[in-house]
This record gives sequence, structure tokens and C-alpha cells, in this order.
Amino acid sequence: MRSGTIAFLAGVLLLQQCARLPSIYWCWLLAPALMALRWPWLRLPAALLAGTLWALLHGAVGLRGDLPAACEGEDLDAGGVVVSIPQSRARGTRFLYRIDALAGCPEARLPLRARLGWYDQPGAVAAGERWTLRLRLKRRNGFLNPGGFDYERWLFQRGIGALGYVRPQGDHRALGAAGDAAARWAAIRQDLHDRVVAATPDADHRGVLLALTLGERAMIPGSQWEVFTRTGTGHLLAISGLHIGLIAGLGLLCGSWLWRRSAWLSTRLPAAQAGVLTGLGLAILYAALAGFALPTLRAVLMLAVACGALLLRRQVAPSRTLAAALLAVLLVDPTAVLATAFWLSFTAVAVLIFGMSHRLGPGGWWWRWGRAQWLVGLGLMPLSLALFQQAALVGPLANLVAVPWVGLLVTPLALAGAVLAPLSDTLAGWLLGAADGLLGWLWPLLDWLSAAQISTVRISPTAIALVLGLLGVALALAPRGLPGRPLAMVLLLPLLGGARPALEPGQTEVLVLDVGQGLATVVRTGTRVLVYDTGPRYSEAFDAGSGVVAPYLRTLGVRHIDRLIVSHGDNDHSGGYPALAAAFSVGEVLAGEPEAIGPEARPCRAGQSWRWQDTQFTLLHPPLQSGRLAANDRSCVLRIHTAGGRVLLTGDLQRRGEALLLAAAGAAALDTDVLVAPHHGSATSSTDAFVQAARPRWVLFATGYRNRFGFPRPEVSARYAASGARLAETASCGAIRVRLDARRSAPQVDCYREAAARYWNRR
Repeated sequence: MRSGTIAFLAGVLLLQQCARLPSIYWCWLLAPALMALRWPWLRLPAALLAGTLWALLHGAVGLRGDLPAACEGEDLDAGGVVVSIPQSRARGTRFLYRIDALAGCPEARLPLRARLGWYDQPGAVAAGERWTLRLRLKRRNGFLNPGGFDYERWLFQRGIGALGYVRPQGDHRALGAAGDAAARWAAIRQDLHDRVVAATPDADHRGVLLALTLGERAMIPGSQWEVFTRTGTGHLLAISGLHIGLIAGLGLLCGSWLWRRSAWLSTRLPAAQAGVLTGLGLAILYAALAGFALPTLRAVLMLAVACGALLLRRQVAPSRTLAAALLAVLLVDPTAVLATAFWLSFTAVAVLIFGMSHRLGPGGWWWRWGRAQWLVGLGLMPLSLALFQQAALVGPLANLVAVPWVGLLVTPLALAGAVLAPLSDTLAGWLLGAADGLLGWLWPLLDWLSAAQISTVRISPTAIALVLGLLGVALALAPRGLPGRPLAMVLLLPLLGGARPALEPGQTEVLVLDVGQGLATVVRTGTRVLVYDTGPRYSEAFDAGSGVVAPYLRTLGVRHIDRLIVSHGDNDHSGGYPALAAAFSVGEVLAGEPEAIGPEARPCRAGQSWRWQDTQFTLLHPPLQSGRLAANDRSCVLRIHTAGGRVLLTGDLQRRGEALLLAAAGAAALDTDVLVAPHHGSATSSTDAFVQAARPRWVLFATGYRNRFGFPRPEVSARYAASGARLAETASCGAIRVRLDARRSAPQVDCYREAAARYWNRR
């Protein structure tokens, strides 16, 4: 079974690499593949084929739930149900809405799950309510960048086929509670959520309590998230094996004890088996309360397999239990492999089984507990570095204390408070307050560990280093006496290298990142890195500096930015600067509006230049006296000149700035191969004189998908096209990579959305 499950997993993974789904008619081969499992010599290839076809079927069904392109940007009247606990913010509310009726879009396949925002209406809706709403929808969409988070994959894996918002004008009506079972359960979770919030008005860790009881993590402040991340204790916020096992264990003890009180019941069913059923039932109820997230589902399935073995009085090897749970998860949802939680949770359990089974040691639960933390910390390090480019070195120590403290003390009190809230607000408040107090006693330790210099290591391992690291971990966790075990530390050393890859002489790379309606660009030459603009800050929780630019730099192994230029002070160009400057050391900061950036910024001035290897960087604008210019026209204009081509970065320059630039620098200085269009292609820029002077081969527009400004404006695009230029937009390309190579006669321009396309990505 174990080898067949691994083959089935490999087949599922194979399908997820497709840029486009094969024809669904291939799924007719699924039945023959399942029949072929009966023959041992065909079992592995049949399992591989079955996994691929099962994932194909599930993927095709998932794509059928997408919003048709013809329905984007229209005002549509929808009827449906709120199916998630809304996340309320100062600006409004975000929630999941199951659309059951959609007027004006006959092509849509219903029901359709949409993630909606209702601005300036915090607390307007509640889970389980049926509403009619006027919506503006668009297809599943997200930023797409090297090393970045694939939001479209996240949406697809959760069955969300549209994004949108509630229009301010419209006949919005609440129609009461929905009658289906899913809506009723959502309403129950909403009621418990509201009661927990009401019972903890002054709690410092209210968001953590909600995560432990209902799996809702939206109210955890960013500062607390940072502490959990740096100490490797973030898994405590996911209702997984630890929490499920605790509840099942309590259910087993209480159920068997109560069952023994009745002689009549004990003669019908042994108390031990009754306790097993009680524990499993409570675990399933807890998982349902938490919304059946992936770690929860994995833990419940593993528990169900183990309970089944106990009920049937059979002894099942832990590895077989893990394989059965893995197969069950893949059968329920093969897209689970797209989630990092899938790999972290199953790898953690596999490491524990490998490192704890058939081992001799001093004995005692403290030895076993400490060893378990060491095993998970070391075993997950290669995976953490591969997925997040960081690993928590203090994780084993932090978890040694935090896991029993949260699992045995905080979680039972918080869960009891949430469950008893409908019966007694006073008792719920006391229990939840006690849980919050216990978290308060633990927090100074976690805070101290997170602030330590060695708390976290940030490294981007190469593929070879990752393979060697995995071998090193396997040797380190192997039984004592195994030949070659001392080589483990040698194999782990390349994993901790993280050297920055250098470009070859004569090569320069310019990457215009996909940050929505804004601009962020990374320029590399040799071992040097320059960042031009940092993208927008969207909210208190997200900005392009930490969410897009920093992850890309970490995948390159970058720890130091040699020069950072912020073209001017507008949010869509400077909003990510504070987070980026906090995450990396920066050599020099230049800005068109230094007063808007900070005391560390020096002003950009025309004539400033420097040379890195074979690449010349020259600032062409603004002039020395630029105080009277509008903010956009104070943008730093950077010219990059190599033997392989020229690139011109212009910020938000508008007509007046273009005229001043042309008069001061001359047409020859503006002549370029690749132009990042001024002001995202607005009608207030890219004048005829500027376009004729630049004469670009390529024009790149940094724009957001279906942005409200309509950038790039059609007349601007037509103007560039008439000059013979080829056009590309980050809205349709994702990140745009420009390669300048002295051995090539022209720059090479690539769209990341094409190079890294997967079938769930928007075309």
C-alpha cells in the first residue's frame, strides 16, 4: 500500500505541472487503471496513471467553477449565501459568498464561490445568511512573480472562482438564514465566533484564541505572527494532529470511564471501544468546528485509520497509517498537494515515525518529547528553506515549552470556553480569560527567543544543496551505528551556504515585478543588486515590499541591496519601502522626493552616474532645481546602458517632466531598447515628442489587472505601436524579465506568466 500511495501521489504531482489541462476524455482510462491494480507487476504504473487521471478529473471540475471572462466588469445582481466568517476591517468586510443565482451572466456555472469585499460596511454580513447583492466581479487573479506567493493557486485550491466587491449602489437585502446544512453550520461557527469575541474584550491574544478554537486566524496581529514565525511555533495556530489528538485522547478517557459506569452498556460493547468511538466523534466535531482545514483533515483521517485498527483489534504499522491518511486526503482533494500545509504536515509525521520507531534510548517522556522536537526541527529544515527561504533555529527549544503549554493548558481552556459560551457568558469569559492569561505567561519567552540574533536563518538553497541536505537529514535521523552517519553534518553544510548567484560578465537582468497598479523593479549585474521603486502598500497587513520584492530577492540569496531608488513619493512606487528597508541592509537610498522617504534618502539629480562591471547607470532627471515640479515630474529617471542594450526607467513622469527631460538630456540620451512607460501608460504622459525620441523596441507597462484608471490608455498604446514598438503589461504577463547580454544583438524579454504557467493561472 505504501509504494502504491507514493506512486498515486507522483501521478497527482505530475498533473499539477501542466500549463494546460489535457482533454478530460483521458479520464475514461481511470477504470482500466484501477482494474490493473490487481496485478502486482502493474500496480505501480497503474497507481501513477490513476493519480494523474484523478487529478485531471478534479482539476477539470474545479475550472468549470470559474467566472466566464464575458461577465467581468459588469454590475450583476446575485443571490446567494455567506459561507465564511467575515473578516471585518476598518475599511470594510471580506467574506466568501456562494452565488446560487446570477442575473446578467448566463454563461456562469452555478453555484459559484466568490471572495468579496464590502467597503465601508464593517460587520454588514454574517455567515449562514442569505443575501441578494449587486456585485462587480472579475476572474481569479493575483500577482505572479518568481519566488512569490501564487494567489491564484491558493484561490483555486479552495474552490474560489471569482473575486469582486459589493457595489455601493444596489438593492442589497438580507433574506434571513439559509436552510441548507452547510449554511446552518456556518451560522453556528459565526455565533461561536461572536461569543468568543464578546467574551474577550480586553484579551491580548484574542486572535490566537480564535485560531485555536475555530481555526480563524484573521484577527492575529502582524507582530504576533512575526513572533510565531521566527520561533517556528506557527504550527500551533493550525488545528492539526496535536489538537486533534488531545481532544481524541480526552474523549477516549472520558467516554470509556462513563461507559464502565453501566453494566448493561459494558456487556453490549467493551468500554475501550466505546472510548475510541467517543474520541473519534469529538475529534470530528472539533475538526468541523475549525472548518476542516487541510492539517485538520489530515489529522482526522489518520486518527480514523488508527481508530479503525483499534476497533478491529488489528495492529497497523505507523507508516501504513500515514500512507492510508495520505491516500484518503488525495482522494478527497488531489489539489491538496498545492498547499504548503500538506507537505509540512505529512513530512512532520513521517519524520517522527522515522526518527522514533524502533529506537533505544534512556526512556521517559521528557526524553521522547525533547527528541520529537529535535526531529521535527531538523527534519523540516530543508523543506522550510525550500518553501520559505528561512528556518527557525530556535524552533526546537521554543516548541519544547510551547507545545505542551498550548496543547495541554491553553487549548482545552479556550475550547471549553468557546463551546460553553452559548450556555454561560460568565463561565466562557472566565475560561477564555484564563487561556489568554496562560498565553501571556508564555509570550515573554517566545518574544525573547524571536528577538535573538540566531532565531532565524534566511537562505535560498540551490537544488543540489537541497538534495544533499535531505540526504544529510536522513543520515542524521537514522539509527546509531549506520555506516556513513557521521557524514550527515558534511552534507548539511551546502544547505547553509546560500551564496548569491552572480551573473556572467556582460549580462544584466532587469525584472519588472508584478505588483498590481504600481512599480517595483530589480536590476542585477554581476553580484550587484539595484532596486528601483518598491510597489504599493495595500493595507496594514500587506505591501509589495515584503510580499513581492523581498521574496524574490531571497530566492536569489540576496542579503544586501547595493542601491535603492524610489522614483518619487506616491504610494504605488514607495509604499513597500519601509518593509523592504527593514528586511535587507541597503547601501544607498536615492529618491525624487527624499523628504517623503526618510532622512537616509539622498535626492536624485541629473548627472549622477556609476558603473558596475560592464553596465553604466545614469540619472537623467530630475534637474538640480526641482522643488517647483509636481510630485510625478520629480521622478528619478534612470538609464541603464550595456553592450547588450539599453533600458530606461521613468517612474511617473508626465508631460512637463518629459519636456524638461528632453530639453536637458537630448533625444540621443533617451534612445532606448526597452522603456518602462511613464506613469503606467496614462494619457498625461508619453507625448509624441517623447515617443519619437525614445524609439523603443519594447514598451513595458506596470499596471494592475482591470485597474480603475484604464491604464495603459488605448491612445498611448496605439502611439507606441505606431512607432514600431512591441508592448507588454505586467497585468497580463506577470513579472517581465529583460535580459541584456553582450553576446546578443537585442534584449530578450520574457513574460513570467507564460514561462511559469499552470492550468489554474489566468490567461
